[in-house]
Amino acid sequence: MINSVTKITLQRGEKMLGLIIRFIVSAIVLMVVSYILPGFAQLTFGHALIAAVVIALLGFIVESFFGRKISPQNRGLVGFVVSAAIIFLAQYIVPGMTVSIIGAILAAIVIGVIDLFVPTELR
Repeated sequence: MINSVTKITLQRGEKMLGLIIRFIVSAIVLMVVSYILPGFAQLTFGHALIAAVVIALLGFIVESFFGRKISPQNRGLVGFVVSAAIIFLAQYIVPGMTVSIIGAILAAIVIGVIDLFVPTELR
């Protein structure tokens, strides 16, 4: 019989595993994007993983200050612009990541399309 403490521990473990899988998927998406888009330097898996974490944190910060309507997860024009800005700003934090403004815009488009089929929202 499983007691309540064990259940809580299992639930936390499942959430943590889900979070790790989402970061790995996000890193793979960033690697693919960096490989196919001009203006976006190719990323190693390590740099892409760091970039995925940084982009998620920047998105969380933006959402915390401005609310869900301006969130990068918002699928409208505002969400697209915020996503492109976050991708562009991430290059100043992530070593080995270089992206032009056009590269960030194209990356936001490609990541948005990929996210329709493989959701990488970190919630």
